[in-house]
Amino acid sequence: MEKVCQLSIEVEDEAEVEKLDWKETIKKGLSLQEVDLESGKNGWGSPPGSYFNVRAANYFVKRMKCPAGDSLLKPLGVDWLKSTGKLEHVMAHPGNLVRQVLDKAQEKGEALKSFIFAVNLQIPGKDHHSAVFYFVTEEPIRQGSLLYRFIHEDDAFRNSRFKLINRIVRGPWIVKAAAGNHAACLLGRALTCHYVKGPNYLEIDVDIASSTVANAILHLALGYVTSVVVDLAFLVESQADDELPEKLLGAVRVAHMEISSASTLELLPETPSSDKCQTPTFQLGGLSWRKLGRSFTFGKAGKVDAEEDAS
Repeated sequence: MEKVCQLSIEVEDEAEVEKLDWKETIKKGLSLQEVDLESGKNGWGSPPGSYFNVRAANYFVKRMKCPAGDSLLKPLGVDWLKSTGKLEHVMAHPGNLVRQVLDKAQEKGEALKSFIFAVNLQIPGKDHHSAVFYFVTEEPIRQGSLLYRFIHEDDAFRNSRFKLINRIVRGPWIVKAAAGNHAACLLGRALTCHYVKGPNYLEIDVDIASSTVANAILHLALGYVTSVVVDLAFLVESQADDELPEKLLGAVRVAHMEISSASTLELLPETPSSDKCQTPTFQLGGLSWRKLGRSFTFGKAGKVDAEEDAS
């Protein structure tokens, strides 16, 4: 029997739910649970910023990078969802636990300054899946800061700045060769991203199907997903001296995930049941997986800032 996304947490004592902090309620209610960073399986962890190299304070003079410091936002949880079509604007979905718990907390006068940053990686297939990463801050976002500008500027600005750094911690060589390692990519240029700004959140829907190469790499990785541990860091790229050093928005580790652990989230009635973005067919020929990975990491569709690269 498949899991269906619920608004409540299944516990023996409902009173225990009321005692939980709203953030803990969310963490315990999402489909992927927080696990030990080193030994956990089928869950997520919170890697330190020092695991990722970012543009240092003198980057535009010496092209140097340095380990990132603390992230601007705290990890709130990871949801692994499936549906009959592409899930969009999950923060507005009536079955979204994060939205419901946050609204309830604010009705009680709690979390009034909280802001949620959600990244929804939309994965096409016979069953559409979404990996949704949630981060939160309970401090006001400083007006004029790079994060503030990213939230309030237009999509052109966001596309030119939204960056992902991946780090394959463990996994088969074919996955490491295809996906690359310690590489940073401007997702807004490599893939189609849709940005939805709410009163206390920003959601970024990343359409993996918009890139044949990215889709091929991800579906390859999903074939080995139970043996893969990957760190993902999201950030707003610094493109001027006064924006340096770069700071991570948030980072998360996904460890040995089980495809079957996905919760089912039904499409909203107004959402078309048949998705216009179908899974592309791939004709790789003699192209090696390493070249395929590099074509995503360094392709002209997306500007790239690889760790081993001097750019």
